[in-house]
Amino acid sequence: MDTSTTTITITATATATAISHRRLVLLPLPFQGHLNPMLQLANILHSKGFSVIILHTLCNSPNPTNYPHFNFVPIPGTGEDILNFSDMDKIISLLLYINTKFINPIKECLERLMSEDDGVACLITDAQWFGTQNVADILKLPRIVHRTSNISSFVCFAASLPLYVKGLFQRFSDEEMKLNAPVHGLEPLMVKDLSKFLLDDSEGACKLLELMIQGTKRARALIWNTFKELEERELEALGQHFPNPHFLIGPFHRYFQASSSSLLAQDKTSLSWLDKHPPNSVLYVSFGSIVKLNESQFLEIACGLAKSMQPFLWVVRPRSVEGSEWLETLPDGFLERVAEGRGYIVKWAPQQDVLAHPAIGGFWTHSGWNSTLESICEGVPMICSPCFGDQLPNARYVSDVWKIGVELENGFQREEIEKAIKRVMVDEEGLKFKNKIQNMKWKIDLCLKKGGSSYSSLEDLVNYIVSF
Repeated sequence: MDTSTTTITITATATATAISHRRLVLLPLPFQGHLNPMLQLANILHSKGFSVIILHTLCNSPNPTNYPHFNFVPIPGTGEDILNFSDMDKIISLLLYINTKFINPIKECLERLMSEDDGVACLITDAQWFGTQNVADILKLPRIVHRTSNISSFVCFAASLPLYVKGLFQRFSDEEMKLNAPVHGLEPLMVKDLSKFLLDDSEGACKLLELMIQGTKRARALIWNTFKELEERELEALGQHFPNPHFLIGPFHRYFQASSSSLLAQDKTSLSWLDKHPPNSVLYVSFGSIVKLNESQFLEIACGLAKSMQPFLWVVRPRSVEGSEWLETLPDGFLERVAEGRGYIVKWAPQQDVLAHPAIGGFWTHSGWNSTLESICEGVPMICSPCFGDQLPNARYVSDVWKIGVELENGFQREEIEKAIKRVMVDEEGLKFKNKIQNMKWKIDLCLKKGGSSYSSLEDLVNYIVSF
């Protein structure tokens, strides 16, 4: 349900006094796309007066020096073994692993923190730490779930479970799995999205989803990094199955400039390179912190960028191309074109600053929610190349529902890449995308102002936590 229907009356003085004695423990998942929004949420709550403790794994741990106002508590025994699951084909095994092996160490840390004079008012965890709900119940500690994807994708995930149990996924033939027909009950997903939606291990993915959904339903409330005006219809659908209070307080990164929680070194020379280009002329290309490409896909991307004749800033992470050094895969003459100033390749970029740069006219993305929301916030149309999970519905919403970009429907093919770049960056259709996404950006500006939906929802969240 929407918390606008819930009234919690607490005077300003009483609220301030209560907040000053509240310690919150936040537990992020140890991946870039999950750490960033959780630390942004921590900054938001700290700005409201709460004391923040970041409980974190020893692997991919955030840098405490960037957040001197937080107390960082490492979880013993949660080290390098996480890296053994770094490939996406092992992500299901990883999440099941950490929700069994790490739960007792987490419980011991929470017991120690609760025994201290200031205690713990509330535990806020990533939704994929579903095993912590049992710990919260045992300790009688309120747990709030922070969902790092959007409501639209979560509704699709929840709806997929009964369809899988009925055997829907297994009934489609190989030919049918290529269809553009929508899947009844999973709109706007199409039949051809299903194989990537739950990865190749549908049974394992559904087991994981069931555990996450159960843990989410048992939580006190949910916090979303989205805004009401974008997903009002989806929020209504969600409330029918998840009666918990929902707090839509996003976009998190727009509240104030937060310290970087990047696990990779950001190459800020990309910004000075962008300074040399006219407005809306450069395509930004980045597929996030996890996605890996094979040699063939990488070559098609390079050729598509070259054929488009459009200036581009391309993020190529170390070890993001399987089986080779990516330099060896580039077509003849490609680096010469880059050297002439039409392209610039970096290992990692300060993405929020890049998207805010006036030279950026489009964003070719893997459609992770952080990237999608950041692009909407800056009014930048998208080319979508989703790989798995929530990236599929995100891309479908961008292309088919919100109509603020296009999706590459057939993987990575140089001709389709060239066409998509021109549609977004050159053709009249790109202007329509730009106008629509600029209107969304305007709505974001309003929702964060006093009286706006996200502003009000944050006030409700603060009062809700104080009420524990």
